[in-house]
Amino acid sequence: MLNKLLGLLLMMGMLIGAQGAWAKSSETDLRLRALEEKIETLQKERLALNANELSFASKKVVSQSAEDYIKVKYSYPGFKLTTADGLFSTKLVWRAQLRYTHPNRSDPRSVGNFTTREDVSNFEARRLRMKIGGHGYKKWIKYYFEVDLQPSGEFDDDSADSSTRVIDYRIDVQPYDEIGFRVGQWKINFNRERVDSSGRQTFVERSIVNRVFTIDRQVGAMLQGRLFKKTLADMRYYAGAFNGEGRSVNNDSGELMYMGRLQWNFLGRDLKWRQSDVSYHEKPTGQLAVAYATNNGRCTRWSSSGCGNLSAFPSPDTVAAARFNRDQWVQEFAFKYKGLAIQQEYHEMEVEDKDTTLTHDYQGMYAQIGYTNHGALAPLPEGLELAFRYAYVIESRSTTDNINRNRREEYTVGLNWFFAGHNNKVTLDYSYLTLKDFATMMDYSDNRVRLQWDISF
Repeated sequence: MLNKLLGLLLMMGMLIGAQGAWAKSSETDLRLRALEEKIETLQKERLALNANELSFASKKVVSQSAEDYIKVKYSYPGFKLTTADGLFSTKLVWRAQLRYTHPNRSDPRSVGNFTTREDVSNFEARRLRMKIGGHGYKKWIKYYFEVDLQPSGEFDDDSADSSTRVIDYRIDVQPYDEIGFRVGQWKINFNRERVDSSGRQTFVERSIVNRVFTIDRQVGAMLQGRLFKKTLADMRYYAGAFNGEGRSVNNDSGELMYMGRLQWNFLGRDLKWRQSDVSYHEKPTGQLAVAYATNNGRCTRWSSSGCGNLSAFPSPDTVAAARFNRDQWVQEFAFKYKGLAIQQEYHEMEVEDKDTTLTHDYQGMYAQIGYTNHGALAPLPEGLELAFRYAYVIESRSTTDNINRNRREEYTVGLNWFFAGHNNKVTLDYSYLTLKDFATMMDYSDNRVRLQWDISF
């Protein structure tokens, strides 16, 4: 009996203890459930806040929650920004061209330049440029603009002539190789020597042909394309209409400039707009091109400064609109193979003066050859180029004389040392320049030495 009573008391004690433990467990569960609900509420609020932040970021393109949306890297030369989806990109490049010249900065063009001009040794920042380019929305919609930060000038030049200026701005839309278009302001695609960047030249400066025959920068629109790509019929075409007034000037007449160029890549490979075979073409690559341009206007020549005049003609700001009709054509050849680079142009031009009814004929040509050592000439350092150029120009002497003309010639020897291709190079050249005055049958000559460092960052 006693044993049964003790057993009953033990069971009652165990039930009472279990009930206390269950009560405590239930209270803990309730607290845990309440905490879980609170955490869940906070998570929902956080997600809503993040969604608002991402929505704001999508409008602003950049946000802390999408910090890798824009990728930045150094792509020599210059810094490149690209969106993660690849639809937008921008590349920024800084360039400096530092030059020493003796005894004259520019090409002597008249008897007075050869006989009376004083010798001057000159240091100059010939070109200081900021270049920005890339694509947007589609990879075949490209843009580019270039700012000339400090053009060099003479001591008595107007300060406006040395002010910062936008020299290039253009948009290319090229959805297909065969057809596309370009709008804006640029060195129009008439001849290779002018379109080749001043930083991609074989010599310190372009030949004596350039000043007379260049069309330079114009404002307008152009169709362009490449046909029969990588075949023996491979070719490029360019056809455009422009104001004809030069850089950053509105047209002041009903006349337009028209230009067309046809380029045959006779080996089925395309040549970039640059000189010297720095990239070392493993396969022979060449082109043969012809181009034609016509313009009715007040300008008889153009440069980076805009509309100007040839030596035989009056300044454009003193003549009526559309006084001069300028017609010209060019034949061009270029070839590169394993360090060898050859380039040549032949120009003819007629300038009709509607006031005097006289037509002035111009003729010019240059041919150059260079070889860049890529290791074949073991004793010489790699990246060293030796080059030679010959050029001549036959041009009118005055507005009232279209019979007696002058003949100028150029013989230039150049040496390049490419540290990083055209992006970092030192160029030394020597020129022997001559003038034959057909009116007096007198001959004149001069010498010139130039040293230049061209570097891009």
